[in-house]
Parts: sequence; C-alpha cells; structure tokens
Amino acid sequence: MAKESSFDVVSTVDMQEVDNAFQQARKELAQRYDLKDSGAQIALDKAAGAFTVTAPADFVARQVIDVLGSKLIRRGIDLAAVKWGEPEAAAGQSVRVRGSIVEGIDKECAGRISKDIRGTKLKVKVQIEGDKLRVSSASRDTLQEVIAFLKGQDYGQPLQYVNYR
Repeated sequence: MAKESSFDVVSTVDMQEVDNAFQQARKELAQRYDLKDSGAQIALDKAAGAFTVTAPADFVARQVIDVLGSKLIRRGIDLAAVKWGEPEAAAGQSVRVRGSIVEGIDKECAGRISKDIRGTKLKVKVQIEGDKLRVSSASRDTLQEVIAFLKGQDYGQPLQYVNYR
C-alpha cells in the first residue's frame, strides 16, 4: 500500500510584516504633502489584528487606506487579508474606518472549500481541523491538481498550502 501524502490549507498573515507596513504607512502620512496636515491618523491594534483610520473626510480616509494597501502589497501581504468596514461618523466632522485582519479559515468557508474539492471528483480525503483543512491522497499528482484548482478559486481570503508531505 502506498504511503498517504497530504498538505494543509491555511490562511495566515505575518503580523510582523503587517506592523512593518503600518510603520511605513504612518511615516508616509507624516511626509506626504497632501496628507501631512490633513489630520488623518492610522492605528494598529496588534492583539486584535485591527486597523483604525481616522480622517477629516471619507475621501482622505480612502487615500490613507490606499497608502496602507500599497505598503502591505510591498511587504507581501495579500489585500484580501484585510476586511474594511463602512465609514462611520466620529468626533466633529471626521470619519472613522475600521479594518480587521482575517486569519484562519472559518467553518462556513472551510465547508465551502471542502465541498468544492469533493466536487472535482478527485480521489482525495478532506478533513476540517479547526481553522485549517488537511487534504490527503495516495497520489502526489492528485494533490498538485487540488492545489491548482484551489488557486483558481476565490474564497475572499488568501490561502496558503503548507506541510506538503
């Protein structure tokens, strides 16, 4: 009998890289001519994995989010890993926009991924283990097909394929 091969499907974000991108974005906000004296601020709560952008207007808040997004991309963080909320009124005329960093695969998304993999009719076993999925098969080629299939799908968050054995 052939040895089973497997890999894990996970969704993780390197918080150190997020912090580095946040620091670069803060520095650019302090230096950029059009944002320097606008009163726009950005904050990162590492423990909760959340951003808070405070700006005098929605337009300025969107510019700050774009600056942060460009820094995240340079640092290798997928923008799908940050879910931005709707702008809400803050003190005075300012607006606040909150963004949360998505880590782990929730049960609903894991079920959808598992169903999609089973729908390919490939000979693989899929197990949901907390916030990750383990895909196993006797054939490594079949596992490669599953990875290629998953890369072509969009589940609203970045997926990584680790522990390939």
